[in-house]
Amino acid sequence: MSVDERTAGAGADLRSKGLSSNSVGLLASVVLGISSIAPVYALTATLGPTVTEVGLQMPAVFLVGFIPMLLVAYGYRELNRVAPDCGTSFTWATKAFNPYVGWLCGWGALLATVIVLSNLAGVAVSFFYLLIGEITGSETIGALGDNRLVNVLTCVAFVALATWVTYRGVEATKRLQYTLVGFQMAVLLLFVVLALVKSGSAPGGIPFEFSWLDPTAITSFSAFTAGLSLSLFIYWGWDTCLTVNEETTGSARTPGRAALVTIAVIVATYLVAAIAVQMYAGIGAEGTGLGNPDTEDNVFAALAGPVLGPGLAFLLFLAVVASSASSLQTTFLPPTRTLLAMATYGALPQRLADVHPRFRGPSTATLVAGVATAVFYVGMTLISENVLIDTIYALGLMICFYYGLTAYACVWYFRRELRRSVRDLFVKGVMPLLGALMLTAVFVQTAVDTLDPAYGSGSSVFGLGSVFVIGIGLLVLGAVLMLAWRARHPEFFRGQTLRQDTPSLVFDE
Repeated sequence: MSVDERTAGAGADLRSKGLSSNSVGLLASVVLGISSIAPVYALTATLGPTVTEVGLQMPAVFLVGFIPMLLVAYGYRELNRVAPDCGTSFTWATKAFNPYVGWLCGWGALLATVIVLSNLAGVAVSFFYLLIGEITGSETIGALGDNRLVNVLTCVAFVALATWVTYRGVEATKRLQYTLVGFQMAVLLLFVVLALVKSGSAPGGIPFEFSWLDPTAITSFSAFTAGLSLSLFIYWGWDTCLTVNEETTGSARTPGRAALVTIAVIVATYLVAAIAVQMYAGIGAEGTGLGNPDTEDNVFAALAGPVLGPGLAFLLFLAVVASSASSLQTTFLPPTRTLLAMATYGALPQRLADVHPRFRGPSTATLVAGVATAVFYVGMTLISENVLIDTIYALGLMICFYYGLTAYACVWYFRRELRRSVRDLFVKGVMPLLGALMLTAVFVQTAVDTLDPAYGSGSSVFGLGSVFVIGIGLLVLGAVLMLAWRARHPEFFRGQTLRQDTPSLVFDE
């Protein structure tokens, strides 16, 4: 079906891409947002690297990282109210600026999700074998995740399974996530409580100090931005609430509310968890210390036994597997819907706009996202000494890029409304702009710092840091692909398929 056929019809005021409407309520939207963020997975992957960058100020950095996320989320909410489209950042940046900015914004969002999907799969594989090893008492099985061939094959199998569930539509995704999210949050709560109780008797334990919450105690701006980039990573994913807006009850309002609720729940969870773990383990570079380079990419693997005890340690392994696996599946929602929207408006091949007639979800786009994730993970495993650490740092660049562009788009889109009221000025202007400026500063500083091969895992490609090559290199590749697509299909770039006055989908309000 052509773009014109998709946009024609009843008064031209309703648009449908074929997705199932009214399938997601407020609670389900929040659950999907939390699942995408994957708090247990995010913490085990970033606690160590963050301590390496900022030391005792880890809780402060987590708290500061919440601020731009909250400010940007208000921009998302306002844009979603007037244009509830599953293309989110791509659609809004196109409407606010032009097709070129919109295309690159969509590319950045796609890159972020592919990068994190590969990272999620990697963590799921590591903890999957650790879990089996813990249950069977076999160190050999527990170490299989470090075998490159076994790791890659298992990762591809996990991605294939997540792709299959996503292919079956948002209803299948929603039902699975209630159980997985509830389980991981319950285990994390148990872990935090026991860490606090045992902190006084732990070998590396240190008492809590309010100075941990002071970001000004970080003397190096580079260290601050590196820590902030990591903290942005652990909040990333709340925009999943927005990408299912066309499938949500109250598509113009519910997704924005769900995003704000999700961020509030997550910041409270992270702050308490960071303080508890730091009190229990300390920041030493040996043993269970959070600064130990041997455990920095998998902190919970080192702390599960000491905190929970040998009888319950497997619960934390299982929680990380559940967290990363559930997020692996949920995080397929944003790229598939972005691909669907970009194809619908002619910014990508029309085949990607296919919607399954039974499951009413993106079909071809889901398969493409699955293949891209598997290929990216295999490639990264071959070129990087530490795929998990490097992809996390690179993801910070992607987050800053497309979240920041979306926030700027909010300010520009509503620029004529900012004088109508104090609320409009702050919610549509000042708050998104501050969030965008913060993300821009982190992006620029991180891009400069990642030129050094010592940044991240220490890997390099042609003398450049692998994190820089992954992050900036893929953005440049996007610009090349965009120009190539424009040469063959210029309609989108001429504004023929998507403009500011293009009607948005509206269901029940």
